[in-house]
Amino acid sequence: MNFYLSAKMQEYFVKADPESITPTRISATQRVFAVMECIATSERPLTVSDLAVLLDVPKGTMHRIVHQLDADGLLMPEAGSRGYVPGPRLLNFGLNVVKSGMRNAPRRAILEQVSAETGETVNFGLISSGALVYVDRVEAAWPLGLRFEIGSRVPTYCTSMGKLLLAYMPKRRRDHLLNVTPLHAYTPHTMTDPEQLEAEFTGIRTQGYSLDNQEFLAGVICIAVPVYDARGNVCAAIAASAPLARMSVGKAVEHVNLLTHAAGKISATWSTHASDAPEPHETNKDNEQC
Repeated sequence: MNFYLSAKMQEYFVKADPESITPTRISATQRVFAVMECIATSERPLTVSDLAVLLDVPKGTMHRIVHQLDADGLLMPEAGSRGYVPGPRLLNFGLNVVKSGMRNAPRRAILEQVSAETGETVNFGLISSGALVYVDRVEAAWPLGLRFEIGSRVPTYCTSMGKLLLAYMPKRRRDHLLNVTPLHAYTPHTMTDPEQLEAEFTGIRTQGYSLDNQEFLAGVICIAVPVYDARGNVCAAIAASAPLARMSVGKAVEHVNLLTHAAGKISATWSTHASDAPEPHETNKDNEQC
């Protein structure tokens, strides 16, 4: 049997010891997604038994999952086979994901240009559910770079993009997020005192950029500037990051104008197509202004 399963899903379903697979470790959403991922990436139709073995799920449970996905149009039985293939809704979903990627192509091109000019990794992120999420990322060509995948979640209070977005957030919302976030000292440079952080946020708003001087990862420098939506509100950030050996704080600050220009170009892509401008969602509830 030749099939593909992402590394993350293998970690959850294939490599895990069966006794460790519990409802607290694997959510129902992860399990359902893994089924659809298996079906979508397999080179042949997969039966309920195939899926039960691959994902280490009881056959009865897998039968119920597949039956529901079939009823919802996400899977469908292959003619002349006991196996299942992607259904019309799953195929349509895949096409919409591709279309979404095409809409984001201008932003990707802008990030690639900044990475080429700085020679460093460039990130685009926003706050969601209290964490900084990497929405897009262009890695530098240097070996041994920082390998964060798109979708990775990192702390807000000790990262350049996270601190910047906190700084532009209404104070009531910012205080709430910091109160429910454990302020762990990742390095000796991490600021964990709320008063010190508040002074940092004031400085960020004054200077218009945010620095992470080895606050999250020892030996790593990051600098971020705000990205504005079509209504003129800060809703995301763009940042450059590099090891201290290649980029000092002073050199990082030299990238501010380039990053700010790139942020303006990203904002312009939203403003030009007002109907495509970001609408309020969970992240914007965190920022209360996007």
